[in-house]
Amino acid sequence: MLESLFRGLFDTEMTTVIPVADFLLCVASALVIGLLLAWMYMYKTRYTKSFVATLALLPAVVCVVIMMVNGNVGTGVAVAGTFSLVRFRSIPGTAREIGAIFLAMGAGLVAGMGYLAYAFLVAIVLGGAGVLFTRLDLDRGKKAARYKTLHITIPEDLDYEGVFDDLLKQYAAEYELTQVKTTNMGSLFRLTYDLTLRRTGTEKDLIDQLQCRNGDLEITLSKQETVVGAL
Repeated sequence: MLESLFRGLFDTEMTTVIPVADFLLCVASALVIGLLLAWMYMYKTRYTKSFVATLALLPAVVCVVIMMVNGNVGTGVAVAGTFSLVRFRSIPGTAREIGAIFLAMGAGLVAGMGYLAYAFLVAIVLGGAGVLFTRLDLDRGKKAARYKTLHITIPEDLDYEGVFDDLLKQYAAEYELTQVKTTNMGSLFRLTYDLTLRRTGTEKDLIDQLQCRNGDLEITLSKQETVVGAL
């Protein structure tokens, strides 16, 4: 009776029906894998509750889809077409977020094919590798503190071409003028530089030197606005 309840309306005698116990085992395993991957993703990462919840559920969703396809080529093509219509209508994700999504989908796919041990192995090995790379930090903490965005306001009659180059070369290992914008009804220019400081702790000295040349107009030095890791 229970098996007939879970048979499809269009199933034939040639159709293989997944036993309910096996179905629940695969889904439960996928949920555990999702929780494991979500916990690994949260390690030393800024995250939102909605993204972590989605990441935890994604392996189970993919697992169910793969089990329902179950070798049916026509259904597989239909599912692939449906997934191709999906659009992420949100802010651009970082490289780590995209990687976490692909990992969750991959683990769910393996679980949906019935290889539960391999699914756990994929989650533990690849998720653990992500945690390890984050733990090593790859010198990110030291370098990120030196990536800055500099805004300098100057009078319109000041020729900004090269006027700050000597100071920027002194304090920055690399710098680039990324934007020139008029402000205050065209009476002022606002220059934007992306730069990498040679060492931290020199921000005040740099601002003091720049103020001597821009007539004590507004100067802003902040964390670099360009997110290198975004996709």
